[in-house]
Amino acid sequence: MLCHIAAARRGLLVWLLPVLWTLALGLWGLSRQDSVWRDEAATWQVAGRSAGEIWAMLGNVDAVHGLYYLLMHGLFEVFGPGTTTLRLPSVLAVAAAAACVALIGNRLAGFAAGLGGGLALGLLPAVQFHLQEGRPYALVAAGAGVSALLLVSLVSGGPGGRAWPRWTAYGLLVLVCALLNWLSLLALPAHAVTLWWVRAGRGVWLRWAAAAAGAVAGALPLILFSRGQSDQVSWIPPLTWHMLIGPGILLAIGGLGAWADRPARGRLSVAAVGLPLLAVPQLGLIGLSLVQPLFLDRYVLFGMLGLALLIGAALGAAARAAAPRFPRASALLVPVVTGAAVVALLPVELGKRAPASRVDDVLAVAGEVARLGRDGDAVLFVPAARRDTALVSPGAFRGLADVALAESPEDSATLKGEEADPAWIRAALLERRRVLLVTDAERVARPAGAQRDKTKAAVLREYFTVVEDHQMRGRRVTVYERR
Repeated sequence: MLCHIAAARRGLLVWLLPVLWTLALGLWGLSRQDSVWRDEAATWQVAGRSAGEIWAMLGNVDAVHGLYYLLMHGLFEVFGPGTTTLRLPSVLAVAAAAACVALIGNRLAGFAAGLGGGLALGLLPAVQFHLQEGRPYALVAAGAGVSALLLVSLVSGGPGGRAWPRWTAYGLLVLVCALLNWLSLLALPAHAVTLWWVRAGRGVWLRWAAAAAGAVAGALPLILFSRGQSDQVSWIPPLTWHMLIGPGILLAIGGLGAWADRPARGRLSVAAVGLPLLAVPQLGLIGLSLVQPLFLDRYVLFGMLGLALLIGAALGAAARAAAPRFPRASALLVPVVTGAAVVALLPVELGKRAPASRVDDVLAVAGEVARLGRDGDAVLFVPAARRDTALVSPGAFRGLADVALAESPEDSATLKGEEADPAWIRAALLERRRVLLVTDAERVARPAGAQRDKTKAAVLREYFTVVEDHQMRGRRVTVYERR
């Protein structure tokens, strides 16, 4: 009886502790000193539109994030806009992913492996970044964790008539993840490698293939449609050898964890689940990037669950090796290593929670505009995407005239609105005495590419003089007055 109670308590603690730990990491410094960067600003301003306006926009841009925008629209409607509403879904999602890692590790390699993996997930630097990010990648990681947990339960439980609800749930989860980011379908070949590794039976393969095919078929319309909006990722640089250093280090660490797990072919193990989940999405994204540049680590963030599983496996193996001679020390191995990791990674943890961890801050520059602007002043944005500052903080721009804007983002069903032609912008500027220019700080600014932006710069240079210039957190506000 006591053994059953102890086992039940450990079964509860193995996932509850990682959940609470990850929630604590996520809530720590959640507002990032009241900063919001450009990617999160896109979420914020789109979530503030009506469902109909969002749907119309998806026909022109960002269809790949449509489900996420609609979800955030609902949350903004219920809880109101703010950094907590923006980022808390990611915190909860990573906490759920940590629980999945812990449950898989506990099932396949014991308590120490499950607890170690669950606690490790939230400390990984890439996860630390997206733990407090108002974008969909943490939600994808949570879905990938639940789908991996379902796969483990289905493979270890063997075929059976009652398995079909879990296979259905597995397929639906993969589909939902694909609708949040269709590159998450790279988890499917990872799962296929797991099935091959454990020598799954024909029945398991057929059921998995049916669920996977259903998920791919459901996501295919979005994939094909979003390919027509590929200009959105045209800024991603081509793959270079330098960009492969990070994945190489991750795979080396994962390989050591797999070696510590001593995986045997035909046995369902942490290595059989974790190593493919880490390696296959990374390698798959590298392969796709040889055709079209797409290599961003956030697209395969869910692969970090595989790394956490393998770290847990290594900790579990170390605890088992130490147990015969040092039973008390072995029980403390996971918390001691976790504490040491927190201390060692403290600069990373503090850095990820600072505004400087992102390329810019749209809220900081909005405060400067509110301080510097006067009623009747003109405001320009270079490039036009920097209008996100006004869309997130419209109150800071009250009384200013957006002289280049011909059609609002909502009316044009776009992210940044439609600007007038260069001649019209030139004429509008020449009617103004003061102009506020909102642009990128020098360290992150790129040369003007659009003719409209070149016209703005030429008019300001020829007819106006700078009276104030302020740079803060990746953005810049310059005040011009007519000569």
